[in-house]
Parts: sequence; structure tokens; C-alpha cells
Amino acid sequence: MARLRARIIGQDQALDAVESMLNLVKADLGDPRRPLSVALFLGPTGVGKTEIIRVLAEAIHGSADACCRIDMNTLAQDHYAAAITGAPPGYVGSREGTTLLDLELIQGSFGRPGIVLFDEIEKAGKEVVRSLLNVFDHGRLTLTSGARTIDFRNAMIFMTSNLAAREFQHYEDGLRWGWRRLMHVSDSARRRRLQRITDAALHRSFDPEFINRIDRVILFNSLGPETSDAIIDLEIGRLNARLSRTGWTVSLDPAARDWLARQGHDRRFGARAIARIFRREVTAALAEVMVQSLGVAVGEPGCSLIGRLEVDRIRFHSGAGPF
Repeated sequence: MARLRARIIGQDQALDAVESMLNLVKADLGDPRRPLSVALFLGPTGVGKTEIIRVLAEAIHGSADACCRIDMNTLAQDHYAAAITGAPPGYVGSREGTTLLDLELIQGSFGRPGIVLFDEIEKAGKEVVRSLLNVFDHGRLTLTSGARTIDFRNAMIFMTSNLAAREFQHYEDGLRWGWRRLMHVSDSARRRRLQRITDAALHRSFDPEFINRIDRVILFNSLGPETSDAIIDLEIGRLNARLSRTGWTVSLDPAARDWLARQGHDRRFGARAIARIFRREVTAALAEVMVQSLGVAVGEPGCSLIGRLEVDRIRFHSGAGPF
């Protein structure tokens, strides 16, 4: 949870729900005949839904990629259900039991649960979604050919979705600019309204028996301008981690930070909007500075490279060690 709270910005209520779910898993009080948990993350794009699963995989297994991730937007047609359940008898791949599911990542190990992510679940075909019903209910999936059975009972299953994101945006825009702003809507009333919007969207998109098998539906907020500074800090930290082997570091003066926050904030796109402008305005400019400095420093024995350049109020500092 310390990692999650350091890396996921502006989602305190969602993180509280995740912590409650993890406590249940840690205490081993769940039904042993089902997966450890089945959770659906709902909210706008770029607010940290997928990043939570990556941080969990990193904390539990040591790698952000140590989860079985299925991008459901690639399974939009109903016949793609065979990509999960395997080809039926008589079809190519039926004997081998070919499936997109990674058995090792799903089953995990003793004391380390598997992590499964069905990303953008609403974009999958209806038959693809229905193929998961037994997984959520009994924690087991027998491939169509009968070649093998995959056990999900030691796995945490997560789904992400952008369902109702536009309705969320329309409602929150009304709170800021429309007639609703005059009513001073409380945070609890706002959450209740968003919950009703969510319930309506879920029942429009999924069968009741699918919804009934989900343990938790966790709502994520859109990111306000107050989160921009923390997101910029995260981007600087990631860039400096990549620069650590070169001896360079990047720091931004207050004017540069304010400019990035103003230019990068967009409620529709979340943290990705700031990350995009950071790459375009900071990382690209830094790369140009470093490439230009190579011609000065390389080949000079024992030389030290100490560079400073200001580009559009964004200041770069190089280290003083041998280059």
C-alpha cells in the first residue's frame, strides 16, 4: 500500500477499497472455491486503473509485467472466445490447448498469488465475456478441448473499463460550470450520483449473471489540477532513474513546473496528458542537449562533463563524474 499511495495520485477512496480487498486476501478469509478476489475498476482513461495492477505485480512478484494481462479490445468479435477457452475439438490448436492465458502467472506460488488483468473489458465481444463466468464463480476454466484445466483459485482477478466515462465527465462538468455548482453538492451526494450512473452503465453493457459474480466495483475519480504537481514529480523521478547511469539529473524551476501543469492538465485524458507533454517538452529537449554534449566530451581522457542549459525555462543539469 505504501507503493500504491506513492505512485497512484488522487485516488484515495479507490486505494482504500483496494487495501480492504488485500487485507481479505492476506487474512485468507475468502471462499476457497473461488478466486481470491474479482474486482472491476471503473473510471476515465489515464487515472491509474491499470497502473495499480502493475504496482501490485511489482510489489508481489518483483516485476510490473508479472501478471497475466489480456487486452480485451483485441477480442471484439464473439468468435474470439476461443482465444481464451481454446479451440474446440477438430480445429487447429485444439490438441495443444492453445490459449492466451498464462498458466504460470495465473497460479502464482505458495504465499504469492497470481494476478490476472482483463483490460478494457467492455470492448470484448459478449461471448468472450460470458466465457469468464465459470472463472469468476468456480475459479476454474476447462479448455473447450478438455486438454487441461486452468486453476484461478490462487489468483486475484482485475478488470478495467472506461464505461460511463463520458457520463462522469458530463456530470462533473455540470458541478463546475453548470447549474449544479449553485447547489453546493456534497462529496457523498456526488459519489451516490456517480454510483447510480455506474450501475446503469453496467446493466446496459453486461448480463446480470456477470455483474453478480464481481466482488467489488471500484470507482476512480477524474484527476483535477491539484494533482498535476505530484504527477510531474513522478515523471521527473522516472526520468532521473533512467538517467542514473549517465550521471545526469533533471530539475525543473517553479515557472517550468507551472507551465507544464497548465499545458498538460486535461480531465479527459488524466495523467497521460501530462506524461505526453513531459516527453515532448522535457525529455526530447534533454536528449538534444545530451547528444550535442557528446561531441565535446567523448574521447577526452579523464574529462568531466558539467553542462547547464535552459530551454523554454526547463533547466537540465549534468553530473560531474567522468563521461
